[in-house]
Amino acid sequence: MTARILVVDDVPANVKLLEARLLAEYFEVLPAYSGADALEACENGKVDVVLLDVMMPDMDGFEVCRRLKVDPATQHIPVVMVTA
Repeated sequence: MTARILVVDDVPANVKLLEARLLAEYFEVLPAYSGADALEACENGKVDVVLLDVMMPDMDGFEVCRRLKVDPATQHIPVVMVTA
């Protein structure tokens, strides 16, 4: 079974760069372009790891991480903070 990695960044080029590298290592990649999209994907239970951009409009990566960690349904998901 391959890990499902959620890549979250508001810059599509950054998502594509990480996606290309992860796909080459046979990971399943789920892209998200906002904090709200990331929270929704995690709540749906389809995510094993989150690669989360720090600086995003509307909701920054720190707020997304806080929300994931206070929710019992998502607090188990590892989060790696990324900045370009």
